[in-house]
This record gives sequence, structure tokens and C-alpha cells, in this order.
Amino acid sequence: MSDAAMPTSGPTPKAQPTPKTQPTPKASSAPKTGPARPGVKAVRSSFSGPLASVFVIAVTVLWTIPTFGLLATSLRPKEAVASSGWWEVFVHPDMILSNYHTVLFEGGFGVSGGLMPYLVNSLAISVPATVFPLVLSAMAAYALAWVRFKGSDTVFFVIFALQVVPLQMALIPLLQLFSGGAHLGSVTVLPALDLGGTYVPVWLAHTMFALPLATFLLHNFISQLPRDLMEAAVVDGASHFKIFRSIVLPLCTPALASFAIFEFLWVWNDLLVALTFAGGTPEAAPMTVRLAQLSGSFGGRWELLTAGAFLSLIVPLIVFFSLQRYFVRGLLAGSVKG
Repeated sequence: MSDAAMPTSGPTPKAQPTPKTQPTPKASSAPKTGPARPGVKAVRSSFSGPLASVFVIAVTVLWTIPTFGLLATSLRPKEAVASSGWWEVFVHPDMILSNYHTVLFEGGFGVSGGLMPYLVNSLAISVPATVFPLVLSAMAAYALAWVRFKGSDTVFFVIFALQVVPLQMALIPLLQLFSGGAHLGSVTVLPALDLGGTYVPVWLAHTMFALPLATFLLHNFISQLPRDLMEAAVVDGASHFKIFRSIVLPLCTPALASFAIFEFLWVWNDLLVALTFAGGTPEAAPMTVRLAQLSGSFGGRWELLTAGAFLSLIVPLIVFFSLQRYFVRGLLAGSVKG
């Protein structure tokens, strides 16, 4: 048999597969991310450009000028303060420190005693009045965010609505409650607490007024913590107190520090609440009450008043700069998801 009659032993070539048609991308998916990126880059470049830097420097200088003028006036003699402006310190740099000694330990015109006891009172009022609402609001925010119970949403909305209650409208009822108690006819619901001349009514008042806002802000932050993290802690047998102490508190440190700065500044600079509940006694009155007394009826002795005012700036500045790394993160906490 000839070779031409024998069948071929090689494999039969397969047919070429028909190329698959690539799916046409959706028209709506491309423009979502494409044009947004140049816009974000443009915003970032505009805020990080030289014009933005010049603007920030200018605002900082303008913001610092009054503070520098306060410091310069507090270091000038009485005669120089009465005869010329603080900018004369660049021409006649005659500076003294006796104004600070006078305002701290001796007092001012018509005022006996120095500012030091009132400075201690301000610290004794501001620190607890900052810690109490932070602790209570953090626990309340965690309970409202992760411990679901009947009516939890209603409780949260009521707490949020309490922010609209004016502080000034509640001062007199609270003062009557602290001094005379609460009565329904002849029935005594709450006896008189007799808290006059102590820090307690000032602590309670500041805590009451700070709780709604603090609970609202911390709730927005704590409610956005990862659910998987909470569920894993529950599976491992952690109690709510363990989760709050070991997981929630470390993660919400920026929000706590941010609100602590605001609350400390509010309490430290407060005059109305302190004057209403603590009076003007050296045992409980803060430094703002003493500064108002230093100004006198005719607004004299500016060298002492500015020295006392500059002393009142030092502690808030220390608090702000020690917690400022958490400040921006705390302000943005809860504003966006993801």
C-alpha cells in the first residue's frame, strides 16, 4: 500500500474559537471617579499654595496683635500706660514685673487680696467641670449607640433637643433648687442642699449644661466604630464595661480631647454661672469674678487689669497646645463615613 493511501497520524487542527465580545462599560460608571480627582487636587493645591500660606500668616499676625498688646501693657509702668499706647514699647522699652506681683498677691484699686486664691478656685472648678460631663456623656453615648433598648432613639432625640434650652433661663430655677429645695405644696420632694460657698453647685450647673452637646457629639463618633470589632469582642465574652473601657475609650480619644478643650475654655472663661452659684467669696469664686472687680467702677489701673487678663490666658493656652494634636481629628470625627 502506498503512502498516499495511508491516513495521516497527526492531530486534526481545531477550529479557532470565536473571540468573546468585551462588555461595553456603563456610561454612568466612568464619570463618578474621573472628574472628581482633578477637583480634589485643585482644592488641595489651592489650600497649599503660596497665596494660602500668605493668608494664614496674615490672619495669624492679626490675631496675635491684641494678645501682644495685652502683654506689653501688663509689663509697662502705670504712668506709661496712662500717657501712651502699648506700641510705644518699641521706642521706650521700659518694662517691669511688679504689676504681676501686685495683681497676684496684693490686689488692685479698691480690692484687697491678690488673684492667687481665685486662680486656684478656677482650676478647682474647671477641671472637675470638664471631667464630669466627659465621663457621663461618653457612657451615655456608648449606651445609646450600641446597647439597644426600647425607646433609645427617643432618649437620644430628647437629649439632642435639650441643647436649645438657654442657659440664662435655667439659672434662677437651679439656684432656687440648690438653695431652697423642691416642694409640691406641703410635700418636700428635694430638701435644701445648702451648697452656698462651695464648688458643688458650679460643677453641677456646668455638667448639666454640657451633657446634651457632649452626648450628641460623642454619639456621632462612637456609633461609627466598626460593628465587626464590637461583635468580635462580644463573641470573646467581653462585657459592655470591658468593651467601653478597652475598645471605645481608646478609639474615641480624639473626640474626647477635642470636646475637653472646648469645655475647659467655656468653664474657665465663664463669669455668669460662677457669679450666680459661687458669688464673690474667695472660697469659691473663680478668677473671672476677681478680674471684673479689678476693673473697678471707672475702669482704671489698666496695668493691673491687663496683667490679670494675661495670667488668665496662660492655663488655656497650655491646655490647648497639649491637646492640639487631637483637635482637628476630633472636630472631623463623625462628620464623614469610611
